[in-house]
Amino acid sequence: MRTQSLLVLVGALLLGLSVGVGGAILFAPNTGGYDGARDLIIPTDASLDQAVDSLRAEDILVSGSTFRLVAKATGWGEQIKAGHYRVEPYTSNYHLLDMLRRGLQAPIRVTIPPGSRPPTVAKVMGKRLKLEADAFLEALRDTSLARELGTTPSRLFGYMLPETYDFYWQTDARTVVRRIKQSFDRFYDRQLALGADSLGLTKREVVTLASIVEWEALQDQEKPRIAGVYLNRLDRGWRLQADPTIQYVLIQTRGERTGRVLYRDLEIDHPYNTYRIDGLPPGPITNPSPSSLRAAVDPEQHEYFYFAADGSGGHNFSRTLREHNRAAAEYHRELDRREREADGSSR
Repeated sequence: MRTQSLLVLVGALLLGLSVGVGGAILFAPNTGGYDGARDLIIPTDASLDQAVDSLRAEDILVSGSTFRLVAKATGWGEQIKAGHYRVEPYTSNYHLLDMLRRGLQAPIRVTIPPGSRPPTVAKVMGKRLKLEADAFLEALRDTSLARELGTTPSRLFGYMLPETYDFYWQTDARTVVRRIKQSFDRFYDRQLALGADSLGLTKREVVTLASIVEWEALQDQEKPRIAGVYLNRLDRGWRLQADPTIQYVLIQTRGERTGRVLYRDLEIDHPYNTYRIDGLPPGPITNPSPSSLRAAVDPEQHEYFYFAADGSGGHNFSRTLREHNRAAAEYHRELDRREREADGSSR
């Protein structure tokens, strides 16, 4: 009788132990006590072994063997979905696998740099999302997509509003471009449309003017004043003669952007050469920042028609050509002096 009772007791203890161990394997923490959540990318069509490799690469799992055990016992290891996840510290095998099998992804934050070129933004997208950089460039060149978004392929990049966006890792390039353009349209309607209407500017003209201001101004506080100069010139029927448009022409024709515009560059026959064409160029030369866009619709009211770089990142503004020529000559003398000093120090 005692032996039988002892066997029952041992059996109960073993059952309780197995339940306890099983519960611990399922529900005890199996991710580390690291600070904050960690990013995890599960590749497309990843096997259980590949998923474990990804978890280990980010130093997330404490025990890969218990994770595999639960994954195989539940069958959830065959249901793991590709994507970007945020894994909290002290997460159990059960909750981690449940997140992965249900595809409960976390969006990725992507910040678009202002005043950039399409290859630069494409590279940013390619590093942060699953899409290839070339796919983003192809989406920008997609005629049907541009038409859907109310523009043309040659102008679409100008509407890639420099902000921070949340995208899921597997978001395709067309969806990315579409969402950014729609974000621009909302920003325009809320903050720019009224000012544009008061100036008699279309959306395309606002973006085009802002894109020139973006490349011209190194200091945000100067942007409304520079926009005012260009609008004063347009009101007088003068040519813009904006050096940033020459930089754009050089990119289009020679694949490069130079630091100093030469007189021979002003003679290039190109629709974006504002030394040769009247009015604004056909479209934006870059993706202007919100501050440049605001400057274009809320310019400083003044009587300046000229400006020249002052050598320190700002500009000297002039009302007359004589004043401007003096300021420009002074700037070029400063450039020449710096070049002579650089040549002397390199010898």
